[in-house]
Amino acid sequence: MSANEFVRAYAEEISRSVLAMDPSAIQSIVDALFETYQRDGQIFTFGNGASAALASHMACDLGKGTSIDIGQGAEASGVRRLRIIGLADNMALLTAYGNDVAYEDIFVEQLKNLLRPGDTVIAISGSGGSPNVLRALDYANAMQAVTIGFTGNQAKAIHLIERCDHYLNAPLDCMEQIEDLHVIYGHVIGLMLRERIMTHQRELVSA
Repeated sequence: MSANEFVRAYAEEISRSVLAMDPSAIQSIVDALFETYQRDGQIFTFGNGASAALASHMACDLGKGTSIDIGQGAEASGVRRLRIIGLADNMALLTAYGNDVAYEDIFVEQLKNLLRPGDTVIAISGSGGSPNVLRALDYANAMQAVTIGFTGNQAKAIHLIERCDHYLNAPLDCMEQIEDLHVIYGHVIGLMLRERIMTHQRELVSA
């Protein structure tokens, strides 16, 4: 296959998958995140490899992008912000748990410190079979947290899907393309949630 053919085939597959996004599934995730925001719950994102990068990316986008009082310095605005943190960001803690306990426990051990009933987790696994992600989901469900998952179309995806209240699965088998779709999902959710929070805050001001 020539470079031109490869690029065209790759792009066409991504385009088909983007157009196949399920608006109702995305809306249910936005609703769940907004409800977490309303009750001042905490959101935790996590994953491995590129999914760890996306977990950090989403924590950045959702935390910063939904803050309507941004740029006001140290003055307390009184505006509620989305409480979100990426569990893949503390390298010292990740390596401590990975070395001293087990790599399968690097996320669940963090959740044991922080997760409360009614909080929300966003678990990202392209394969759907990452043991540390699944173990964290099991704990989140036991704690009556809201569970959201991003996965793909590989055989193990069912393991993540069956543990999640809400999920998006990219209809692809190629890991790189699954990861492409996950970034798009994250951006769509972030933009929709930002608009939802801004509308809510405007309504509070005008009430």
